[in-house]
Amino acid sequence: MSGAAQVYRVWATGRWWRELGFVLSGAVLRLPTFALALLGIAACALSVVIFGLALLTGLLALARRTPRYFRAVARKLLGQDWPDVEPASSFPLADSTAWRALAYCFLGFVLIYTAAYLTIIALGSGLAALTYPIWWFLDVNPLEALDAHTWAQTWIAAGEGALLLFALPWFIRLVVLADSWLVRTLLQPSRAARRIAQLEAGRAALQADAAALLRRVERDLHDGTQARLVSLGVQLARIEHKTDQAEVRDLAADSRDTVTEALTELRDIVRGLHPPALDDGLEVALSTLAGRSAVPAAVAVDLAGRPPDATASAIYFTVAELLTNVARHAGATRAWITVTDDATRLMLTVRDDGHGGAAETSGADGSGAGTGLAGLMRRAAALDGELHIASPAGGPTIVTMTLPREY
Repeated sequence: MSGAAQVYRVWATGRWWRELGFVLSGAVLRLPTFALALLGIAACALSVVIFGLALLTGLLALARRTPRYFRAVARKLLGQDWPDVEPASSFPLADSTAWRALAYCFLGFVLIYTAAYLTIIALGSGLAALTYPIWWFLDVNPLEALDAHTWAQTWIAAGEGALLLFALPWFIRLVVLADSWLVRTLLQPSRAARRIAQLEAGRAALQADAAALLRRVERDLHDGTQARLVSLGVQLARIEHKTDQAEVRDLAADSRDTVTEALTELRDIVRGLHPPALDDGLEVALSTLAGRSAVPAAVAVDLAGRPPDATASAIYFTVAELLTNVARHAGATRAWITVTDDATRLMLTVRDDGHGGAAETSGADGSGAGTGLAGLMRRAAALDGELHIASPAGGPTIVTMTLPREY
């Protein structure tokens, strides 16, 4: 295949035009992010003063949003994609993701702007050189500055222009590859972060599946087994009232009592799988718990949305266990249940006015009678949360469970 045919083939591909558009548009679209990087450099110099630290913190917060901006262009023109960055650090100045994004804002612009500048020069020079033989016949010598005074020399210049145009797509491709390397190094989450995200997504899916399975089992037990036991109890009661034989009546009564006990145990099992009150919302479920509590309890729920079933169940069973401990060990006359959230966390607080002394391995009276606090800590940890106990001698006891907000 001739050189001209190779040039035509490369230039005719859609990939080349998309990569050319990526480089040329990047020189303009990346100007705002380059300005952000320059401001970041200036803020670093001013970080010795409070104003500089505040400015740098704000710039880092903006920089961590730029990967989505760059990804939108890369996805549209090059078909490239990469995962979202990991969650923000609690201390913005120590957020390595934001610093890496700020570095890409600077380095990526320098790379793309330089490439765009050289591309425009190459395009203009190469296309102009291809026309030199035609200029010769028009009695115009564009190569006087190069001491070219023959028609053959114009063809040499045209050949050099063709080589330049032939090399240009490969230069652009090299620039795109360099930019992709910068993206992988600075913008994409690390392999460990991607693995953690995959594990978290898998665990969330398993939790959702487990919650759905428990709800299905609860429904089957409630609508199937429990209904049949109730029917059996009714039939035994009829037999007890219709028979004249004392032995049969006593046997039917004993059997009915056994069925009643089985129903009670089954209801406890069903309630432990998935509290039916949660179907009406967390506030209704907690209010139901508070209404059944031996110690009067007030409930306040202020959430921006409905938490997932796994989170709601964890909160429900935690409150149930804590109210039981309050009633048995705290010597309290009142309890307060509060559920709130913010942008990232969901907080449950259970407070009582008892005599305190509760710890992870003890009851609210410090006697060691409590058996559920350690289990509650494990339940919170299983959902990436924490449970803290503040229970000085003399009270009050405040138990706080913090869970990630996932809605």
